[in-house]
Parts: sequence; structure tokens; C-alpha cells
Amino acid sequence: MKLSPVLQSLAAAFQIPLRTSKPIRPPPNQVLSARLSLQPSAHRVSPFSSTARTLARGRNQPKTDKRITIIRYHLTHALTPRPLRLSRLRSLRHWTIHRAYLLHSRNQHRAQELELERQYNAMRDACEELRVGVGDGGRLFRQAMTKKGIFARGIPVEYARGQVDWPSREGWDHEWTR
Repeated sequence: MKLSPVLQSLAAAFQIPLRTSKPIRPPPNQVLSARLSLQPSAHRVSPFSSTARTLARGRNQPKTDKRITIIRYHLTHALTPRPLRLSRLRSLRHWTIHRAYLLHSRNQHRAQELELERQYNAMRDACEELRVGVGDGGRLFRQAMTKKGIFARGIPVEYARGQVDWPSREGWDHEWTR
């Protein structure tokens, strides 16, 4: 039985012995007699519990952690199905759907680029009309292009850099002054 690294680390943390391969089962009558001979009748252990049944029925039993029981169950359970593998048809379906999605997203991206290009061209044509076509010597164009007052209540451009979890490439700028 091949276990994932996560399950292996959990087994090591909770000191759970791992089965490396599927055990060869002896005949049922030998198993039953071996179990009965090893354990006294009053202290038989249930399959997925770490305490004896007599303790589980009593009031002063030690509390078992259900998380450990669940981890033990999933580590040693033999009925876990094998991992799914893609058949040829399923792989072909996956590839076809993936290619269709890539084509769809490419078309959407291209449509967004064309819309931005159309808006940019319309703004450029409007600015050119203000600069040349109005007849006031470009006064309206110059007024439209002034940037006065737009940074008045904003933040300094030094703080406009995105906040990230890693240090900058050049470190601290000791010569910087306002």
C-alpha cells in the first residue's frame, strides 16, 4: 500500500505501524483461534479503538481522541479505492475541453484588447480635434492636458508601490528627501 507523504508523517507522529504490503490472510478458523488465545475475554480490543471494550462501557474510561481514531482508520483501511487514471477517451475529453477553454479565454482577451484600443483611438482623435480643429490655437487642448490639482489630496508617488512580502531590489534609499 503506497501512502502519501502526509499520511506517512501522520503515522509517524501518532506512532501508528504501517502495513507495507497487503497481508496474506490465514484461514478464518486460525485467525479466530489466534485472537481468542491472545486476548482475555474481558479485554478484547475493538477494531478502531485504542481502549478495551470494558473500559469503553465504563464511566471512568480514558477519553480517546476521535481525530486519532479517524487517522488510524484511514491509514489502515484496506478498502480505499485505487487512484483514478484517465482512460484514452476521458483524456481526450479533458484535452478537448481544456483547448476549448483556452480558445474561449483567448477570444475574450482579444475582445477586451480591441475595446481598449477603440477607446484609446477615440480619445486620441478627440484630443487631436481639440489641438488642431477648434481654431483657438490649441488653448482647449492645453487646458485639457494640464495636470494641475489632480495629485493634491493623493498620496506621494513613493507610496504608490504595491505592498509586498519581500524586500525591494535596491533596499533603503538613504539619499531620498522630500
